[in-house]
Amino acid sequence: VQLQASGGGAVQAGGSLTLSCVASGRTYRTYMGWFRQAPGKEREFVAAISWSATYTKFADSVKGRFTISMHNDPKMVRLQMNSLNPEDTAVYYCAAGASGDSWYDVTGSPRDFTSWGQGTLVTVSS
Repeated sequence: VQLQASGGGAVQAGGSLTLSCVASGRTYRTYMGWFRQAPGKEREFVAAISWSATYTKFADSVKGRFTISMHNDPKMVRLQMNSLNPEDTAVYYCAAGASGDSWYDVTGSPRDFTSWGQGTLVTVSS
């Protein structure tokens, strides 16, 4: 699976941004998600969505502020980020599981995902 992310940028605290990620290749029944990595910190899980868009998972730090959606023609995942704060500043990475991997095995670990996009920077100023 090849992933192309877009939509990062700079925004003031309280603002909103939408990240998009287009997937190509072997995308049949692949769940997708977003991770982020702030300077000096490890990559952390943000959100994920099942291939059918029936199920979603969110990190506690973004629950109620971020939403994730899936579109299947073309295959695309979007992360709508609202009420952003400076702690959300990071490089955001789109990720996808392998075709046919079970959603029920997704824990939010980077090891659950086999394909990664190039990252898009989100900067939130106070």
